[in-house]
Amino acid sequence: MYLVTKRIEFCYGHRLLDYDGVCKHPHGHNAVVEVDVSTDTLDNRNMVADFSDIKRIVKGWIDRELDHKMILRHDDPLVEPLRALGEPTYILDSNPTVERIAKLIYDKGRELGINIVNIRVWETPSSFASYRDPLQPQN
Repeated sequence: MYLVTKRIEFCYGHRLLDYDGVCKHPHGHNAVVEVDVSTDTLDNRNMVADFSDIKRIVKGWIDRELDHKMILRHDDPLVEPLRALGEPTYILDSNPTVERIAKLIYDKGRELGINIVNIRVWETPSSFASYRDPLQPQN
């Protein structure tokens, strides 16, 4: 099995509802995403995937949809005031935990044609969450 990893950085804000820790308050992160792509056989260029394609597709989506936005749960009372002020938001149906953000990036990357096998999102330099689909065959 061959595996390549592309590192992507972005910034976001969020808060967690129904949570009793400090993350219940709006705050931000400088996130690092590690996108793992694998295959059993290399393509005609002897590559798993071109790093520039992963960057263009996955980072492109992150830059458009998540970077420098408040990622909030749909029923967060901050959604409407931020929208009224013209502030950029990304709305989820569940709490915007780093675990949920990892799955979101995994799903969108695969939907856009990248054979992602695992995503790691570093919320801080010492804390990350990862997601891989347990039903997806691991190359």
